[in-house]
Amino acid sequence: MVAKKGGSKGGGMVGADDAEEELARTPLQAIVLADSFTTKFRPITLERPKVLLPLVNAPMIDYTLAWLESAGVEEVFVFCSAHSKQVVDYLDNSNWFGQPNFSVTTIESHNAISAGDALRSIYEQHVIRGDFILVSGDTVSNMSLSQALKEHKERRRKDSNAVMTMVIKQSKPSPITRQSRLGTEELFMVIDPETKQLLYYEDRGDNLKGYLSLDKALLTDTSISLQNDKQDCYIDICSPEVLSLFTDNFDYQHLRRDFVKGLLVDDIMGYKIYTHEIHSSYAARIDNYRSYDTISKDIIQRWTYPLVPDVQFFGNSATKLERQGMYRAPEIKQSRSAKIGPFTVIGTRTSIGNNTEISNSVVGEGCSIGSNVAIEGCYIWHNVTIEDGCKLKHSIVCDGVTMKSGAALEPGTVLSFKVVVGRNFLVPAYSKVSLLQQPIKQDSDEELEYADNSSGITEIPSISGTLDELNEEERTELPDSQEYEVGDGGVGFIWLVSEGGLEEEWRHSVAPILVDKLVGIMQITNDEADISNEDGAFLPPSGELGPDSVTNDSNEDGEDTRDDSVIFEREVEATFQRAVEEEVTEDHVILEVNALRLSYNMTSADCAGALFYSVMKLALDSPHDSPNELVKNVATTVKKWKKLLKYYLPSIDEEIEVILKFEEMCLESAKEYSPLFVQILHHLYDQDIIQEEAILDWASEKEEAEESDKVFVKQSEKFIQWLKEASEEEDED
Repeated sequence: MVAKKGGSKGGGMVGADDAEEELARTPLQAIVLADSFTTKFRPITLERPKVLLPLVNAPMIDYTLAWLESAGVEEVFVFCSAHSKQVVDYLDNSNWFGQPNFSVTTIESHNAISAGDALRSIYEQHVIRGDFILVSGDTVSNMSLSQALKEHKERRRKDSNAVMTMVIKQSKPSPITRQSRLGTEELFMVIDPETKQLLYYEDRGDNLKGYLSLDKALLTDTSISLQNDKQDCYIDICSPEVLSLFTDNFDYQHLRRDFVKGLLVDDIMGYKIYTHEIHSSYAARIDNYRSYDTISKDIIQRWTYPLVPDVQFFGNSATKLERQGMYRAPEIKQSRSAKIGPFTVIGTRTSIGNNTEISNSVVGEGCSIGSNVAIEGCYIWHNVTIEDGCKLKHSIVCDGVTMKSGAALEPGTVLSFKVVVGRNFLVPAYSKVSLLQQPIKQDSDEELEYADNSSGITEIPSISGTLDELNEEERTELPDSQEYEVGDGGVGFIWLVSEGGLEEEWRHSVAPILVDKLVGIMQITNDEADISNEDGAFLPPSGELGPDSVTNDSNEDGEDTRDDSVIFEREVEATFQRAVEEEVTEDHVILEVNALRLSYNMTSADCAGALFYSVMKLALDSPHDSPNELVKNVATTVKKWKKLLKYYLPSIDEEIEVILKFEEMCLESAKEYSPLFVQILHHLYDQDIIQEEAILDWASEKEEAEESDKVFVKQSEKFIQWLKEASEEEDED
């Protein structure tokens, strides 16, 4: 069934070899798959389509449509199967219909249970007439499509078999968890560096063997690039043949696992997939709780501009940006004693009681938050009531939830719609609480991805309200053992997590991964590496084979990565590199580093040391042929980022930390700086980055140290003596 709105035009398929003038007249079209959710979002998606869930006070699908409209797309076809009525009703009542030069059409099919079924259904409608953009309704982006489209069309003119261009972006996975910051598995791709053709695609989640198997034919090519530092943005520019390929191959169900991999190994038809890498733009997809948290933070920290809380676009409510990345909507009632921390969004008509503290959180519209409440790293949706004395950490609280006085949520908790948590009840970490009892039959991801609630899911009827509102008949349906599962006066069922599924819960949670979990992963990784090296069967975890693959140094690195501070420093370095590549302002870098600081519970000194390391590494990585040129690099880089460095140097203690970090670099990671220590320290002093007092205190603290720790103090003796004499002259004056 096709429900057309906004003047959508019909028409037949256009082949790849049609006339140029016909292609020029064809409006740019897009297909939005509005049911692309998986079991990682249960139980929320059993009650409401994921694309309509609020993302920083606007439904996800509004971010997707706003981007497509800004990118020049003229016709959008929103495909929906599960919860289709909710999606259609929302769009009917939104402002998307009736926009000039931008039409939105909904296509419903209650028989589709996979992405392949969805695209086959769209093919039967004959609405796509040329190249089109394929995305899911949970995509957030601000990229321009013009260059990617240009490359795609130029390739099509030369080779009609070039049927798809995938958008990718650099996103190095964690060396510990092997996951990206979005919670997605480590991705391996083989790309032709000249043509950008995709030759191999392997999601680590699909590769349970722990190693890759490459076709020998790939290795015969003159040049290939094996990469595992890329993020699949799930934004595809497709030719019309993509739809017909799904129709001709009914075993194509999953877009990546079936379609992409199927084309890559098909030598008969010769169809090709290419990549387009973006650098300064933002593009990401939400398919688990961690990516929901990460993208929400990116929106608040303005990486997605102009799709940010204080810029009006369809679906969001106006808010005002204040200091430290704090956003407030109008009509907020806040007690004078309440404290709203950085990177927090407060929705309209929300009230906040006495001595309540909220930080790094999003609070929706119409919420009532009592006194002495502590909220950290949470997503509170609309019309939520949180009574006095409640404690919430790194959790998601859906619409209409009530938390009675003294209740608490441990990290990773999800409270689904209209749940009531009883007085003084502690909800355990990573719990999922719903008015629906846990389904008896478990569906696969593909079956749940496009299925209606009634298709293949055996459920016990939901509770329609609080216990006080239930009638006698409804009360008798509740099992006695679960009636008060969430405390005195509470309503809801805690869903059980299988032992094997617990790991996925904390990997994909909005809560930061606990240090003991990281230590456990490292231990397993080290054990596996030891076994592999003994057998001689596998490459080391890094993928690089050298004469000293297993050394004491590598073991020391393994120990270091267990330290939270090391992980923090790597995150700061990645943030800084991203700022350099994308020409981000210092203010935005400060916002993101502050978020990391709060997330890892670090100090200003930690931030100062990590940023100084990043700045000095940038100077070292810049081209230079002599020590003098390296010093010039340092001077140029320090001058450019002086404001950023000074922001985290409020006192002498932080300045001393910078000197100590510089010592550490000279001895370990950047020995090229070692003979230049005094010269660069003097430059930092001349630029007012390091004060005289900090240098003298550093030298004084080293007096009782071992001789091996006095290398750079001795190297700086003349400079230190000069500072002392200058200080004494000032005192005499």
